[in-house]
Amino acid sequence: MVPISVLCNIVESGFEPMSCECTESLGLLRIEVYEPVTGRVELLISGVSTAELTSVRAISDFVGELRTEMKAGRRAFAG
Repeated sequence: MVPISVLCNIVESGFEPMSCECTESLGLLRIEVYEPVTGRVELLISGVSTAELTSVRAISDFVGELRTEMKAGRRAFAG
């Protein structure tokens, strides 16, 4: 199991140069990706289970999926 602090650090660094905030509450993640200058939210997802995010590879794949969703122009989606 990857500690939540490490998991969030990997997620947040996966969206650079955008800004990203990853927080955990009751075992679920909330991920907000936004334009650092304007503050415009590009992606907001909450209620993400950490059950499948057990390795750096799994986390990286998840970030890739989120980036794909952002490129598709979606503001938010449930994972």
